[in-house]
Amino acid sequence: MKITCIQMDMLFGEPEKNFSRAEELIEKAVAETAPDTVTLPETWNTGFFPREGLEALADKDGAEVKSRIGALAKKHGVNIVAGSVANLKNGGVFNTCYVFDRAGKTVAEYDKTHLFAPMGEDGYFKKGDHLSTFDLDGRRCGVIICYDVRFPELTRTMTVGGLDFLFVVSQWPKVRIPHLLALTKARAIENQMFVVCCNSCGSAGETVYGGASTITDPWGETLAAAGPDEQFITAGCDVSTLKSIRESINVFRDRRPELYNINR
Repeated sequence: MKITCIQMDMLFGEPEKNFSRAEELIEKAVAETAPDTVTLPETWNTGFFPREGLEALADKDGAEVKSRIGALAKKHGVNIVAGSVANLKNGGVFNTCYVFDRAGKTVAEYDKTHLFAPMGEDGYFKKGDHLSTFDLDGRRCGVIICYDVRFPELTRTMTVGGLDFLFVVSQWPKVRIPHLLALTKARAIENQMFVVCCNSCGSAGETVYGGASTITDPWGETLAAAGPDEQFITAGCDVSTLKSIRESINVFRDRRPELYNINR
């Protein structure tokens, strides 16, 4: 699977301009890199995150994402992991990722489950209540959003049933980029899967976002890495290596779940 991350620099609190920019970048990425799958970063429609008027700025039931980004997936015959958007539904605002297959069909909808309290996200967004795994081109995939990557029990719950790709969409600040790089590499190695991390760049208020998007293979090797600015990264992920890696060090066979008790 050939994957392209769009490391987008969005405008704070300007959803229409951000939608237009995302469409432009997707069109350009498809033309320049010919990917199987394109991914965007976290809350690219509003930035992370306007505290005034958030409900008015949010997408409503993902309608704009489905009609505009889903349409691009169908137009180009490409899978799109559409980052996440501030999304107004069920009486509140959720941080939601939509995933579209090559036909433009919505194959996954994931609401961020771990909200970043140090920046007050839990005071403005509602927590998701489910995990999200799905198939793209016959490969089992999953998606998490930013802070979620700090919770390995979340990822392991998804991977025990078999996962080939994990997409991490984020708005991770520059000051903590070393954490992001370490955590995504660890998730790849411990779960023997490809990890695609699409981060944002630019700034919102006093927060500078760090870019440094990466595509990492199951050995923890970096296949592609971005700098700090708006750009694309692309890598071909050779899924034929998964079988040999999992057979040579079979961590899922050797697990001892009867000893694990984390419900505390």
